[in-house]
Amino acid sequence: MKTVSLSGSLRENVGKKDAKQHRKEGKFPCVIYGGKEQVHFTLDRLAFDKVLFTPDVYVIKIELDGKTYETILQDIQYHPTTDEVLHVDFLELVPGKPVTIGLPVSLTGKAPGVVKGGKLRLKLRKLKVKGLIEKMPETIEVSVSKLDIGRAVKVKDVSVEGLQFLDPASNVIVTVKTARGIVAGEEEEEEEGEEAAGDAAETPAAE
Repeated sequence: MKTVSLSGSLRENVGKKDAKQHRKEGKFPCVIYGGKEQVHFTLDRLAFDKVLFTPDVYVIKIELDGKTYETILQDIQYHPTTDEVLHVDFLELVPGKPVTIGLPVSLTGKAPGVVKGGKLRLKLRKLKVKGLIEKMPETIEVSVSKLDIGRAVKVKDVSVEGLQFLDPASNVIVTVKTARGIVAGEEEEEEEGEEAAGDAAETPAAE
């Protein structure tokens, strides 16, 4: 798995007022948990962008006051209306302790159904797995080389040694749809939209 290093600053005070001030200064309030103790700190917004705006999953080495913590990004809390990052949670990696993480799906091969005119549809872009971090690949490879029109690859069809898949086994990861079905579906949606518009036009406006 890819590794990235970040440098942060320990927080002297922990509270809403202190966190608000840090955000004004272009820093994210953060916490590392899962180890012997919780560590509260801040990260510079610009430095954090390289792991925030990417589908890739990283082992993140965070340097704080001369000490380095190996972590993974666990959760990001956003403001409900502005989408501003309010707080970032990191899980400390402990040797021999399994972690749960969402890994991106990588499609391999060429689907026969696509050659016949079908449309490849990726339903799950990430799969939730549990295992030791050293067993974690950068992506979960899913082959579509046997996918004909109307066929699908489900979670139960994929396995990686040392990993437990946590999504429901029946969930579809990727499928090949017929082009005709897609067009028909779009036409039905348009007809429903026209009917709804007609109903709205016939409904008198409230005074």
